[in-house]
Amino acid sequence: MFNPFTNRKTMTKIKDKAEYEVLKDRIEELLVTVDNETPEYDKKLIELNLISNLVADYEEEYFPVKAPRLVDVIKLRMYEMNLTQLKLSELLGVSPSRISEYLSGKNEPTLKVAREISKKLNIDASIVLGV
Repeated sequence: MFNPFTNRKTMTKIKDKAEYEVLKDRIEELLVTVDNETPEYDKKLIELNLISNLVADYEEEYFPVKAPRLVDVIKLRMYEMNLTQLKLSELLGVSPSRISEYLSGKNEPTLKVAREISKKLNIDASIVLGV
């Protein structure tokens, strides 16, 4: 985009990976020079904010973060809560073999079990329901 006031081209989007890498390096350089005490209108802070937004937009487009799979979240929660498959089956009121099917991806939990997973393992309903 051409800026008529400065007769210069203004960057509105990162064009390629090389430019992305250069801007990431510049962010690292700027982070050393600014902190929470840096005035709002400091040139380096403004530059940091602008470049950070460009990099964030590029990463959203080319490196999107996918929603976690339910199986992975259940395994993580089992680890965090120190639960075995047997303990999890007791907590959710289903058989150990059913838990094994859920964890291997062979079977999906019923709506009733999905509610229990969400409540008892404190997993967001959107992850449990896959939305």
